[in-house]
Amino acid sequence: MQIRNLHYITTSPEQAERACLGGVRWVQLRVKNTPYPEWKQLALDTQAVCRRHDATFILNDNPQLALEIGADGVHLGKEDTPPAEARALLGQEFIIGGTANTFADIEGLVTAGVDYIGLGPFRFTTTKEKLSPILGLAGYETLLAQHRAAGFPTPVIGIGGITLADVAPLLAVGLHGVAISGAITAAPDPAVAAGQFVDCLPVLTAAL
Repeated sequence: MQIRNLHYITTSPEQAERACLGGVRWVQLRVKNTPYPEWKQLALDTQAVCRRHDATFILNDNPQLALEIGADGVHLGKEDTPPAEARALLGQEFIIGGTANTFADIEGLVTAGVDYIGLGPFRFTTTKEKLSPILGLAGYETLLAQHRAAGFPTPVIGIGGITLADVAPLLAVGLHGVAISGAITAAPDPAVAAGQFVDCLPVLTAAL
């Protein structure tokens, strides 16, 4: 398994299908405050979409469900299950990503052995209920310089209100890739929007 440089964050299998039709090959299902049976069904349906399109399927904040259905991995927010605990449950074969906002967060996630770091937010976004301080381009530049100076190999993905025009400058400061939600989901044609992101990103993956 490899860490791709375009991550799509969605709340439904229908949205995942449209993004995958546009070329997305990494999908994270983010579901909050949902009864377990409904959460599981959404996860199974989204996973089925990903398998049809040969896309990696990541489940947000539920290592137990990820293990139960055989997802490719989990993404853990700062207030979710600790990465070390998730690793103990899932083993080495599952992808584990974690959210960071500061260099201390990055250090903690690297120490915990995550496979990638979602660093943000880049700008204000309505998809997060509890938004950490906004980083902006300058914030990414500072944190990624510290990441490089520390010799950390863990790939870093930018997240939070990112648009197509932001991709080139964000990659230029050293991000491995970007995570996109609203810029694809809310587009008039999500498949076309997804394709535009695919086209503007170099073909780049990081081996686990």
